Amino acid sequence: MSSALDTFTRRESEIRSYCRSFPVLFERASGAELIAEDGRRYIDFLAGCSTLNYGHNDPDMKLALVDYILRDGVTHGLDMYTEAKADFIKAFEEIVLQPRDMDYRLQFTGPTGANAVEAALKLARKVTGRQQVVAFTNGFHGVTLGALACTGNGYHRGGAGVPLEGVTRVPYDGYLEGGADSLAMLEQMLEDPSSGMTAPAAFIIETVQGEGGLNVASAEFMQRLEKLARKHGSLLIVDDIQAGCGRTGSFFSFEEMGISPDIVTLAKSLSGMGLPFAMVLLKPEHDVWGPAEHNGTFRGNNHAFVTAKVALEKFWRNPDFARAVQGKGDHLARRLAGIAKKHGYSTKGRGMFRGIDVGDGDTASAICAAAFERGLIIETSGAHDEVVKVLAPLTIKTEQLDAGLDILAEAFEETHRSAAAA
Repeated sequence: MSSALDTFTRRESEIRSYCRSFPVLFERASGAELIAEDGRRYIDFLAGCSTLNYGHNDPDMKLALVDYILRDGVTHGLDMYTEAKADFIKAFEEIVLQPRDMDYRLQFTGPTGANAVEAALKLARKVTGRQQVVAFTNGFHGVTLGALACTGNGYHRGGAGVPLEGVTRVPYDGYLEGGADSLAMLEQMLEDPSSGMTAPAAFIIETVQGEGGLNVASAEFMQRLEKLARKHGSLLIVDDIQAGCGRTGSFFSFEEMGISPDIVTLAKSLSGMGLPFAMVLLKPEHDVWGPAEHNGTFRGNNHAFVTAKVALEKFWRNPDFARAVQGKGDHLARRLAGIAKKHGYSTKGRGMFRGIDVGDGDTASAICAAAFERGLIIETSGAHDEVVKVLAPLTIKTEQLDAGLDILAEAFEETHRSAAAA
């Protein structure tokens, strides 16, 4: 290991994660590339775990932020009114909400996605007066205690140190073998006064489970879930933290599903360039918060407001961007299908949110390691880390996307040659 990394291994906590897979010192980043201190360039198929949907250091966002800082724009103001916040709200209203005929209030939470989830859960319980929440197998909603209770991942749940309560787990779409209908089971239990299950405060769900292995909920599943929520006086929370901001081809992952969630959580790529920023969208009739009832010193990041506004204006004002992302998603699907078919695997996901299920974590890890040696940063997901997951920036050029996929194909080949020789 490079001596440049000794500082980290000597002083940084064992909690370190991604850096263990990519043990080099990164110095710069631009577009879909990370550049190490020795000048080597790596194509980035991780993109901050979908925090960098528009790539690293977008020039327009960067210039807007530098200008804001140089003219002494407000950096921190709690939740006070600022010019940067006003400009973002107006842009979000004009570019995102109004064209989609959506009416949501915007709640700025602490800067993490988990904080947005915590706020959503608290609000649903406050609105309904109920405690229990229904979450789904393989869901990942964060690792603070409320969000962790909704998260399915056993490794992360094991770090809680206390009981994780207030959540009922239900099989996700396609989870049960033989195509068994989990929502039919759920509906039957809610209808039966002796099932032991009462109507929940909310259902919380990802339309595509990013950390859970790129499992995809169908539009029919989501529509039936919404109908069930309405019937039983529960709220529908869509966690769009990783699947939103264009990752599936539209700004929200649920836009073409024919549903209207009560609450939507956003974070990750919301700021546009990787700055901490999280937000909860809530229907006006559910806005029953008292002042500062869910607060936080860093609720609303003015620097993120600046870059997020640029992201909306640059990429989402014109529908051509979404069409381009959808086209790249189709191209990615074809390329991954070719790799998967050659080696007897299957593909998963939607849009630019796709991967290959190789069946076990050791194989997936070996493929990612081989890819890194060739200059590609890519990671795994799934219950057993069995899915090699592609999260390239949405702005990546097709030529660069293909270059990364060529590396990935080589990594698959090398891994299988090594396994055959062993």
